[in-house]
Amino acid sequence: LHGSPNAVVEAKPSNLRAELLHLIGKSPSGHLDSKIISEFSAKLEAYAQTPDVDSSDIIFAIGASVFGVGVTPPPKKNATGSDVVVEEQPVIVDFGYMKQFMKDVFLSYGCTEDQAEISSDVLIEADKRGIDSHGLGRLKPIYCDRMDKQILWANKPITIVKETETTALVDGNLGLGLAIGPYAMKLAIEKAKKYGVGFVAVQNSTHYGIAGYYASMAADAGCVGLCGTNARPSIAPTFGVEPMLGTNPLCFGIPSSDSFPFVIDCATSVNQRGKIEKYAREGVDTPRGAVIDNDGIERTDTDGILRDMVLGKCALTPLGGAGDKMGGYKGYGWATTVELLCTAFQSGPFGDDICGIDRSTGAPKPMPLGHFFLAINIESLCSLDTFKKNTGNLLRALRGSKKSPKGAGRIWTAGEPENDARVARTSQGGMKVPKVLQQNMIDLREQHADLKEKYAKFPFE
Repeated sequence: LHGSPNAVVEAKPSNLRAELLHLIGKSPSGHLDSKIISEFSAKLEAYAQTPDVDSSDIIFAIGASVFGVGVTPPPKKNATGSDVVVEEQPVIVDFGYMKQFMKDVFLSYGCTEDQAEISSDVLIEADKRGIDSHGLGRLKPIYCDRMDKQILWANKPITIVKETETTALVDGNLGLGLAIGPYAMKLAIEKAKKYGVGFVAVQNSTHYGIAGYYASMAADAGCVGLCGTNARPSIAPTFGVEPMLGTNPLCFGIPSSDSFPFVIDCATSVNQRGKIEKYAREGVDTPRGAVIDNDGIERTDTDGILRDMVLGKCALTPLGGAGDKMGGYKGYGWATTVELLCTAFQSGPFGDDICGIDRSTGAPKPMPLGHFFLAINIESLCSLDTFKKNTGNLLRALRGSKKSPKGAGRIWTAGEPENDARVARTSQGGMKVPKVLQQNMIDLREQHADLKEKYAKFPFE
């Protein structure tokens, strides 16, 4: 497939997409190389011509914004030659089926039964809550592809480096963060139940999924939970332009007499890269104040932003935006707080040392992340029922307060939108699986013989 463009056309769609992703991954500076741009363009053109290709596939947005290759699938024609407007029918897949598939994928990579079970549970919980960016959508690109590249490993031991009655320092040994996170929060909860408070710091971990999973663990156990993680650098300090801090989510979980806990799980940046990629797909500008470039300009040109983020020429801004007019220093302070709690106890790396790429060679490298988990046993201070009642009273008062005549007609409290999504998705019989994720599942099946045997036909085939 490295000859003429005609040779590319003969490839299967799944192979073409895999080759495009490989080309992007192996060549961080490929958009500056005319030969790589030409190869990418030929492959993308061929992929666009394949039958039933999904025009919303992010690969086309990457082509336009990073490589400057504006290729989209041609519109379908009907018998009269007019364009056909095709509405993709949503494919609903049962949560139990999807969790089992993800579990089997982790088993195929060598995870233990327990590791595979908890890792798949963290991912499916994101999909149940409507956080599609962190569920099935992360299985292949974040976990499987990184195991393939050997920058994180399945079935690594979790070791306790230092421990007291109320604290512990845990080493994840670059194993699956999806298994390391639950282990650490469980340990913090056990300590809290015995001594009132439990705090666990983690070193040498990897991406651990939605932070809300861990805060919910604590809330479900009758504790107040707090957790955080650092990430690859993308936020510039207030009055700075260089990406130095991760989007560093800070998450609290608090039990309530409502049918769901109060769980606030937010990044400490205005936007994340995924949101900007969504703006690109929609063809809209990025809101001013969310991104700043090396010249100190607050950028709104979405395609240019995506290109310059790859080049390191612009950065995300902290909550509050660039500068201090809207309190950007507050978000900067919270992002720094999370980074400190994820590196200071652990003597952990930050900045370029967790960017995931060797700057000198462009090769992928491990990203040793840090986490922290705090659990406070409510019964050590008051009865759990009283605490829940007090919490619920306040939250219901907030939701019942006067609504804006120009608003949505409803006020939510944290954790409520995710509960709404869970109810809606459960009633519809599961989760929607778009074509891009269907293809990811097919690619994983083709890659592993045991999956190919067990999943000869998916529900959407």
